[in-house]
Amino acid sequence: MKHLTESKTSFQIMDQCLVIYMKDELDHHEALALRERSDKLIDKENIKHIIFDFKGVDFMDSSGIGMIMGRYKKVIFIGGKVTVTSVNSSVDRIFRLSGLYKIIEKYNTVKEALEAL
Repeated sequence: MKHLTESKTSFQIMDQCLVIYMKDELDHHEALALRERSDKLIDKENIKHIIFDFKGVDFMDSSGIGMIMGRYKKVIFIGGKVTVTSVNSSVDRIFRLSGLYKIIEKYNTVKEALEAL
């Protein structure tokens, strides 16, 4: 298990699963940085599954949706899955309206998501 921390985001790698713990806002600037860092880890660490933990996130815009969709497209071809955890009501509404829950599963905790994967 590896732990990596950057500004508002920390990463944890367990087996072939990348857990991304986010804080504050998932806006254009943060989504861009997260995309770059997560893609490097996905390729370098042979990642199959991704868990986005939204515990500290109180705002997400369309660039956050795009970032999640891009990571989904990256792992789906190798049989991987993307899940989200600890989603608050405002972010949950964005997920429902965007249709992301049709392809991404939601769990209450990272532990639950890890067990399901």
